[in-house]
Amino acid sequence: MASRDEIRTGLAEILEEIADVAPDDVQDDKAFIDDLDVDSLSMVEVVVAAEEKFNIKIPDDDVQNLRTVGDAVSYIDKAQA
Repeated sequence: MASRDEIRTGLAEILEEIADVAPDDVQDDKAFIDDLDVDSLSMVEVVVAAEEKFNIKIPDDDVQNLRTVGDAVSYIDKAQA
């Protein structure tokens, strides 16, 4: 099970690869769409990559609630438990 810092780092790697987001910009309070300019198509790719990386499943209904990096970190943390 990954720690919250490891999850954040993993998300930073995914966001850098998929959406060209600088890893230093990946902070808990940053919104994927408003702050990091991740469009909806890229968000789908981010979710799929996160599911693979962290060995979890994120139902489509839950994706819309993952607005910020912190939301995603908390979700992944709970999903691994």
